[in-house]
Amino acid sequence: MQRLLITSAIVLLMPMTASATPLNIQVEEVPVRATPSFFGEIVDKAVYGESVELLKEQGAWRRVQTLRKPGWVHESAVSTSKVELEAGSQVNAGASGKEIALAGKGFNAEVENAYKAKNQQINFAWVDKMEKFTVNNSELQQFVKQGGLRGEGL
Repeated sequence: MQRLLITSAIVLLMPMTASATPLNIQVEEVPVRATPSFFGEIVDKAVYGESVELLKEQGAWRRVQTLRKPGWVHESAVSTSKVELEAGSQVNAGASGKEIALAGKGFNAEVENAYKAKNQQINFAWVDKMEKFTVNNSELQQFVKQGGLRGEGL
């Protein structure tokens, strides 16, 4: 009888110990933050195609385990779809992370050039400048502190 109770308890608890949900990074690079906020300290980064383990959901934020450490990423940076990079006949071995991320979403130089050709009135110089703009974590933290910003839920 005791054996039957133990076996029953194990069978009932098995669904509760199911494996964690794998997520895949779908952007070029995403900061992994200490808190679920765009203002949270960056503790790691994950790159396009990297697989992470979902630990917890909180609003639009996902607590994940990277290969190195746990942290929070925004839901827009991850997907349950498997990201697979396959070599084709015309592979550019020198592709940047940005090129790989965009190509994985179906956006490449040909698509960009076609869009520019159809929209010649648009000045893309500012887009190019924005892509080069970076802010390091210490500058961000100083900005948040000086501005008295609170990042809960952001």
